Order: sequence, then structure tokens, then C-alpha cells
Amino acid sequence: MAAGTAVLLCGVPAGWAAATGPVRRRVIAQNATTTLLGLAVLLLAQGFARPAYQDPALLLAVLGPAGTLLYVRLLADALAAGPPPGRALRAVTWCTYAAVPLVVVPLCVAAGPGRALAKLLVIGGLLALGSWVAGRAVTAASGGGRGAPGGGTGDV
Repeated sequence: MAAGTAVLLCGVPAGWAAATGPVRRRVIAQNATTTLLGLAVLLLAQGFARPAYQDPALLLAVLGPAGTLLYVRLLADALAAGPPPGRALRAVTWCTYAAVPLVVVPLCVAAGPGRALAKLLVIGGLLALGSWVAGRAVTAASGGGRGAPGGGTGDV
């Protein structure tokens, strides 16, 4: 319970950054907030001993990166005009990569073999993969990648 609350409290500044400020900061913070909230829900599900509470974490793991991709697509022009700092994007992405196994592995050990273990591994994999995909999309939209999300043709 304490670990879930701590992760949830760490998500508050990220949520604030996602709600306020320039687009270049919001898009990075939105991706981090989704990952932190997913991990907090997993920890709280274990703390309450309710495996069914893992379902919202699965929903966040699937829809969070989709939201970031939509955000990037709709605001591609603003991101190209004022791209996020590459160092900040890499730092946030690597922090989310590190946070996922730090939370999921102990939860897998606590869950033991079974359906809950498989669900935890799927959710952890989706959180890490979603963070990677969202980071690549932000890099591409800001002009740091090989192509823009729209294929670089300028069509909207």
C-alpha cells in the first residue's frame, strides 16, 4: 500500500506538467503519467489483495500510449515548432523503463505462478512497449526521427 501511494504521489507532478505549460512539456509528462498511474494501480491492487483491480492498469497500459499518439498527431505542428528537449525525453523514457521492472518483478514474485502472474507480465510489457512507442512518436513529430507521423507529406 505504501509503495502504491508513493508511486501515485510521484505521478502528481507529472500529471500537473501534463495539464499545464507548453506542448513540448505536456507530451512528455502525459506519457510518464500514464506509466506511473498504471504502476500505482498494480501496486494498490496487490495491497488490497484484489487481482481484479489489475484491469484498470491493463486499460491504462493499452489506452495511455494511444492517447499520447493521438496527442502527438493532433499537435505535430506545435511539436515541430517547439520540440521537446531530447535529453528530457530520453530521461523520462528511461525512467519509465526502469520503473516498470522495479514494480512488476516484485509483484510477480508476490503473485506466484498462475493467471495473475501472466497478467502482470502482460501489463508490464505493455507499459514498457507503450512508453517506447510514444517516445518514438514524439521524436518523429518533433523532427528528430526519420519521418513525421503523417508520413511527411503535409496532409492532415
